Amino acid sequence: MDTRSGHPRNSGGRTAAVVLAGARGLALAVVALAGSITLFVLSVLSIAFIVLGIGIVTTPWVLTGVRAFANWRRLVAARWCGVRIPPGYRPLPAGANPWTRTFGMLGDPAAWRDLGWLVTDMTAGFATALLPAVLLCYPLEGIALAAGVWRPYTDGGQVFYWYGFVPVSGQGSALLAGLLGLVLAGVAYALVPALLRVHFLLTRSVLGAGRSGLAERVRVLTETRRDAVDSSAAELRRIERDLHDGAQARLVAMGMDLGTVEALLDKDPAQARQLLAQARRNSAEALGELRDLVRGIHPPVLAERGLGDAVRALALRLPVATEVTVELDGRADAPVESAAYFAISEVLTNAVKHSGADRIWVDLHHVAEDGGALRIAVTDNGRGGAVLGTGSGLSGLERRLGTFDGILAVSSPAGGPTMVTMEIPCVLS
Repeated sequence: MDTRSGHPRNSGGRTAAVVLAGARGLALAVVALAGSITLFVLSVLSIAFIVLGIGIVTTPWVLTGVRAFANWRRLVAARWCGVRIPPGYRPLPAGANPWTRTFGMLGDPAAWRDLGWLVTDMTAGFATALLPAVLLCYPLEGIALAAGVWRPYTDGGQVFYWYGFVPVSGQGSALLAGLLGLVLAGVAYALVPALLRVHFLLTRSVLGAGRSGLAERVRVLTETRRDAVDSSAAELRRIERDLHDGAQARLVAMGMDLGTVEALLDKDPAQARQLLAQARRNSAEALGELRDLVRGIHPPVLAERGLGDAVRALALRLPVATEVTVELDGRADAPVESAAYFAISEVLTNAVKHSGADRIWVDLHHVAEDGGALRIAVTDNGRGGAVLGTGSGLSGLERRLGTFDGILAVSSPAGGPTMVTMEIPCVLS
């Protein structure tokens, strides 16, 4: 199957896609039943224990877990079936105390949509996820009956064994069951991928914004615009500070040295030569700092060679062995490339500083479904424990990606590995 277009290249690819959809549906059914029930029970108990004070501490952690579970399902929906489900969570202030975090999260309509989705996921979601696997496997029973497996179930023809609407009591009726199994196999061949998509459409209908979608969209756009303005202002202040403390100070010192050289040129040529050498060193250091500054604004390799080569160059400078895989058939718009580059840079920096990993993998590829999206996965084999939504740098990164309608999800169990997945809607030129 062509993973970038989502269409099978041949009948073999179609068959593989059908089997894969059934296997994915079965996996989702297990996760929907176990994960959703567990998280829903924990959420109800934690919220109920707020009156005892215990819930003030536990509720933010439980709801963060629910949010991470929902974000994982959003990424799976986009990756497997091209169904995009925007998150729309309200950001919490950095460094908020447990009381503020608890009632801030409970005051977010998206948190209650998540809880409602857990109920749907463990019931109707379980059924719609399991249906592709059932439809894929059920025809095998009819074919097995036609092959002679009917005998142990019919007591030598004395009782009926129902397969669908066919009562099997002998070889003739077993052949009819086999024929029905072949018909159902054809139906499964045609419908299983679409049925898996139905599961994600159900997820979107509950996990999406619903009737308040437009108002929620306006609120998210307002917040992401404010974040973008704040980030731009902070970046300008950083540039001004770096120029003032670095290159500007060296250029001023170089100008003073050249003035002294002019005065000493006739009186003390040896001292003048020393000052000229010092001025030359200052100019080289100022040039290096200006290059570093430009690289921090927009790396030249990103502008000239694109995101893939820029990330490879970034990986070469890391003290940890980093493997980069790029599958991009073109280039995204410059703002998207820049946002993706600096997001990857921040995630890699966090991995090097905090994870204790000795190996990192970066995967970049583009998918064409649902208008197209750039998908990035950064995985390390470190100690794990990274959490999204606790005022960490990942929370700021999530808000900055939100400026581009981007999604960020983190999977980081204790003991590792940690996988940070990002998706930014875009098309490639």
